[in-house]
Amino acid sequence: MKFRTEISLTPLAEGIDHSAKIFALGSCFAESISERLLRAKFSVTTNPFGVLFNPLSIARAIERLADTRAFAVCDIREGKEGFFSFDAHSSLDGKTQTEIFANLNQAVAQGSKALHDADWVILTFGTAWVYEREGKVVANCHKQPAKEFERRRLSVEEIVERYKTLFDGVLRDKKVVLTVSPVRHLGDGLQENSLSKAILRLAAEQLCEQFDNAHYFPSYEILIDDLRDYRYYADDLAHPSKMAVEYVWERFCEYALTDKARELLPQIEQIVSAAEHRPFNPTSEEHRAFCRKMLAKAEALSEIDFTNEKCIFERYL
Repeated sequence: MKFRTEISLTPLAEGIDHSAKIFALGSCFAESISERLLRAKFSVTTNPFGVLFNPLSIARAIERLADTRAFAVCDIREGKEGFFSFDAHSSLDGKTQTEIFANLNQAVAQGSKALHDADWVILTFGTAWVYEREGKVVANCHKQPAKEFERRRLSVEEIVERYKTLFDGVLRDKKVVLTVSPVRHLGDGLQENSLSKAILRLAAEQLCEQFDNAHYFPSYEILIDDLRDYRYYADDLAHPSKMAVEYVWERFCEYALTDKARELLPQIEQIVSAAEHRPFNPTSEEHRAFCRKMLAKAEALSEIDFTNEKCIFERYL
């Protein structure tokens, strides 16, 4: 008997290997996958301006990074606890103007280089609902009074038109993976969340139809139609559980990575896990022999950067 309907995936014709540079923007689900890519020793830069949920804020971030456009005084607001920008997550807030400008413009410098250097760009759309202030979509409301904002829903056409400019510009020479976050935005209401995800899915599909360098990974469908059970959600019933994220990561590897990159994953994980291990007796000959063995394995994988792990093993010798 079958108890699940698994998603059928056609792997990318040209997959991602460890020589590729990856740039990821979008919801917290993008960060979950990026964390696993980093652990697997891929070169990844994720969300320089923090988590971004709606497609227009993601597009605005790409435009700023493409132009290396620094933040100005007009981009900063002062709140009860310090200074913030409606174009960035609260993780970049500052207690002073000097601090927030340093945070934001360092993010611009690093993110701009990462975007321009990237071979692959991963974009994860979270919601089609946006909040506008003075006619401009904000990335984060920063707990400001609700009366300052107007809430509305983006249309498929609005999203596609905005991204056409990007695909004709800075994304033209990049390989782009689009995905819709499986995180449920329960605050929008279940019906509104369902409609929102449908809009995002249609927009992604139209972009993939119009641009050969755009590809769709079905993270949303994997959770909703394949796993399809509340045991695969965290306690908040909105975010995927750790088990679900691991499963989506496995399917992403199947879809996006080259055969060689996938073959290396178990060896890389063994070395990374070994470096994280805290020995009971770090001065024992047994542990020193273990470290020498791990160093030899790291050296054998010369194409992978194990600088941090090697330093840890050498510390015990």
